[in-house]
Amino acid sequence: MEGERTEGDELIADYVDCLMSLDTNARPVHSDGLILGAAVGAGTEADAMRDFPSAEGDPNEPMLGMTFESDEAAKAFYNEYARRLGFPFRVGRSRRSKGTEEVVVMKRFVCSREGMYKKKQTSPEDATRKRERMSMREGCNAMMEVVREVDHWVVSKLEKAHNHDLGTCSAKVGYLRARGLLGGGSDKATATIVGPDEMAFLRQNVLGEGGDAQGLLDYLKKMQANDPAFCHAIQVDKNGCVVNVFWADARAKAAYRHFGDAVTFDTTYKKNKYMMPFVTFSGVNHHLQPVIFGCALLMEETEFSFIWLFETWLAAMGGKAPCSLVTDQNRAMKAAIGKVFSNSCHRFCKWNILSRTKQKLTHPYSEHPTLRDELESCVLETETISTFETTWMSIIDRYDLRKNSWLQAIYNIRQKWVPLYLMDTFFAETSPTWKLETMNDFYKKYFNTKTTLEVFLNQFDLSLASRYEDEAKADMDAYLNKATTKTASLIEKQAASTYTKAVFSKFQEEFTESLGFIIQKTKDGCISEYSITKDEDPSDTFYVTYNASNKMANCSCKHFEFSGKR
Repeated sequence: MEGERTEGDELIADYVDCLMSLDTNARPVHSDGLILGAAVGAGTEADAMRDFPSAEGDPNEPMLGMTFESDEAAKAFYNEYARRLGFPFRVGRSRRSKGTEEVVVMKRFVCSREGMYKKKQTSPEDATRKRERMSMREGCNAMMEVVREVDHWVVSKLEKAHNHDLGTCSAKVGYLRARGLLGGGSDKATATIVGPDEMAFLRQNVLGEGGDAQGLLDYLKKMQANDPAFCHAIQVDKNGCVVNVFWADARAKAAYRHFGDAVTFDTTYKKNKYMMPFVTFSGVNHHLQPVIFGCALLMEETEFSFIWLFETWLAAMGGKAPCSLVTDQNRAMKAAIGKVFSNSCHRFCKWNILSRTKQKLTHPYSEHPTLRDELESCVLETETISTFETTWMSIIDRYDLRKNSWLQAIYNIRQKWVPLYLMDTFFAETSPTWKLETMNDFYKKYFNTKTTLEVFLNQFDLSLASRYEDEAKADMDAYLNKATTKTASLIEKQAASTYTKAVFSKFQEEFTESLGFIIQKTKDGCISEYSITKDEDPSDTFYVTYNASNKMANCSCKHFEFSGKR
C-alpha cells in the first residue's frame, strides 16, 4: 500500500529538495588581501560518501537486522540518518496483515528522489493559471525497509547508495526559520519554493545584517586591524555565496603552539537545530582551563567542506597536526579527518555517546533506575579492558539488553570512544570523569533564537577575554603562592615545584591514593618489574617496569601517556 501524502507534505518535501539542489562543491576565495586557506581536490560529496565505508556497528548507520521498538522509532532513526547525510525522505510503501485487524506489518522509507516523475498533460489554460511544481525524483533506490516481528521491528531490506549528490542545507532549515528567514511555522503551512538565488540570499542573511555577509566581513576586518597576526578564510559556492568561514587570532595560534597536542573539534550546535552553526577547535592549558585554537561558521557539513576547514585550520596553525583529535560522530567528518589528519589518533567524544543513551534507552532507564549510573561507571571508572568488558556484559545480561541494537552498536566501536582502548595516546584528560568545558556552556549562557551574529560574536569575544584573564590570574597565583604538600616525600615536593597548582592537585590525589597499593617486585636487573594491586580491590593488577639506565618507569595502566605527557 502506498504511503499517503498530503499536498502540504509534497510542497514541503519539494521545498527541501530545492535546498538540496544547491552545488556543494564550494571553493575558497581571497577577501581583501587577507590570508586564506588553500583549495582542496575536486570531487562530489556523493562520490565520497559512496566510497567511504561506515564503521562496523556504527550506531548512527542503518544495518540489516537492526531492531526498533516500533515503526515510529524506526522512522525517527531514519529521519536523523537522512538529516545528517543531507537528503529528504518519505514513507514509500507500507503493507498490512491479511488478518481482520489489518495491522501494519511493513514500512519502507525511501529517498524523496525515489521513482520517476511523470509529467501531467495540462491545457494551455491550466498552465497560465497554475505554475507546475518542479519534481526532484530521479529514480534513486536508497531506502530502508522494516518488518514487524512479535514485539519489535527489524530492518529487512536496505540500500544506502544514492544516485545523486548529497547536501546538508536541509539541516539548517530549522535554524533559518527560527531566525525569521523562512516563512511558515506549522506543519500544514504552504511552503514557497525557492531557487539557488533565493537560497543564496538566505545563506547570506544568516551571516550578516542587511541581506548579505557584510556584518561578518566587518567583524573580520576589525579583528585584522587590531591583530596583525589574525587570519581568516572564506569558502564560497559557485554562486559566490558564503558557505563556511574560519578565523584564528594570535592568541589562538600561540595557545596551539604550547597546548595543541590534544584537540577537540566542538560541534555543540548540532544538538539543537536552532543554534548558531558555530564550531571551535579547542584544548586545555597548563592550568586545566579551556583554550581556543580557532573558530568557524559551518553552514555546510559535506566531506568537501570539512576537508577545506581542517586543511585551512592546519595551515593557520603552522602545519603541525595534533597528536589526538576528539569529535562527534559524523560520517563526512570522519572521512575528512582520515585524509587530513591521517597520523592523528581520532576518537569519538565519550560524553556525546553517553548523553545519547538517555534517548536510546528511554524504556530500559524507566524500568531500571540504576542502569544509567551502572553504564557510566562501567565506561568511566573501570581500570582495565578485561574488567570493562566483563562489567559491560554483566550489565547487558542482568537487564536483558542483548537485543538492544544501540548498545550493541556502540560496544562494537568501543575502541573508538572508550578511553581504556586509547590509553597509549595523549588526550590531556587528567581523570576518567574530567570534562572539558564545551560551547554548550556558552550557548546556554548567551544564545537564543533571536541572537544576531554580531551580538553572538561580541559575546564570544568577551567570553574569551574572561578566559585570558583567568589564565593570567592563575599564572600569577602559581608564581606567588607555592602548592602545599601533604607528606615529606621528595617526589611530592618535586611535583609541587614543577607543576601548576591545578595539575599538582591532580598529581597529589594520585600520589595519596598510591599509598593504598600493594607492591611486589617480580623481576630484578637493569630493567626491574613490579606487580601492583589495590589493598581494597585486588581484582585488577597493574605492572610497572623501571629502566635504571635511563631512569624511565612505565605502568600498564598508561595514565601518564594518556594524561601527563607533554
